Amino acid sequence: MSQRRVVITGIGWVTSLGLSINGVWDKLKAGTSGVRRISRFDTTQYEVKIGGEITDWDGGPNLDRRDAKRLDRFAQFALSASIDAVKDAGIDFAKEDVWRCGAIIGTGIGGIEEFETGYRKMIDKGPDRVSPFMVPRLMCNAAPGNVSIHFGIHGPNHAVATACASAAQAIGDALMAIRHDNADIILTGGSEAAMTPLGTACFIALKALSKRNDEPERASRPFDKDRDGFILAEGSGILLLEEYERAKARGARIYAELLGFGQSADGSHITAPDEQGAGAAHAMNMALRDAKLCAADIDYVNAHGTSTPLGDIAETRAIKKSFGDLAKKIPVSSTKSMTGHLLGASGGIEAIICTLALRDGILPPTINLDNPDDECDLDYVPHKAREKTVHRVMSNSFGFGGHNASIILGKL
Repeated sequence: MSQRRVVITGIGWVTSLGLSINGVWDKLKAGTSGVRRISRFDTTQYEVKIGGEITDWDGGPNLDRRDAKRLDRFAQFALSASIDAVKDAGIDFAKEDVWRCGAIIGTGIGGIEEFETGYRKMIDKGPDRVSPFMVPRLMCNAAPGNVSIHFGIHGPNHAVATACASAAQAIGDALMAIRHDNADIILTGGSEAAMTPLGTACFIALKALSKRNDEPERASRPFDKDRDGFILAEGSGILLLEEYERAKARGARIYAELLGFGQSADGSHITAPDEQGAGAAHAMNMALRDAKLCAADIDYVNAHGTSTPLGDIAETRAIKKSFGDLAKKIPVSSTKSMTGHLLGASGGIEAIICTLALRDGILPPTINLDNPDDECDLDYVPHKAREKTVHRVMSNSFGFGGHNASIILGKL
């Protein structure tokens, strides 16, 4: 029996650059940054005052205020992006076998805003004032759970929590579920809303964030010698995956095919990457093997590229390990230079970006790369987008805990 093929027929996102697929894509092609001063809470006492914030959000256009109040912000983002992905795919779940339709969505942090709110209420008013809805709102599986409830779907349903690799890992899990005939349609990707007073303070304490407060748009600068940390961002990226033959039979618009997935663990440190990039390179190699491809078949790599001193060098070394002599010939860019780092949602956003790069033959740039690090010597598509026909692309996601995940997408 031949392996079932898996394609992308719907996409939806919530980003600091907006909600419209083509509108956000146009901004990314133009090298526009979504990083700004944080407005959701008072940052007077914070060393870092900038982030990739979703502004003017009250549940978004897809959720009424009553429904939104039942969900933590990260689950709101996931549900809104899922609704857009379903619309984009032209799927009516009332006409589908709902036992063959599922939701697998990643998050690194989950409902931290609900946790903070509940804890403050307990301290200020006592334990008997804690909301009975606190646990359903804060749990990591609230995103896929509420997506399944909204659409009435009963197939594979779980959350993935592998830090910043969560969304890519979720996409890999969804790929395997459809391949192995456990589902026909799965909503997958990631969602994150950790830009809260506590969440921001935690990452500041880790010394992980950029302090370039006076130049928000220039603060995320992957592979640049002057990078000083990543930009915390929030949002969601959701893809609707579908078995190829059924998508073709219903006349669906197919964006791309999901060809391969690879994963590994550094097994070396809870926050720092393996400096030589061995684990990341292994994930890339496993994705190539799964896709039955070789390094020469990849036309573009969307890097994890967070703008941290250690991470960017480690990923550069990993790409060299995996691609060998071809490494310097393959364009690599970090779109986190524009979106900031969405933690567990980043792999979903970046999978959509890769999908659009395949569709339009345009590689998004790495902005703010003014002074490349001597140890970061690949073709990072600096400053401006580049026209290039691409047939197969790779997207990398690496997370605290040493989690590494790579996915490969192809043009049909």
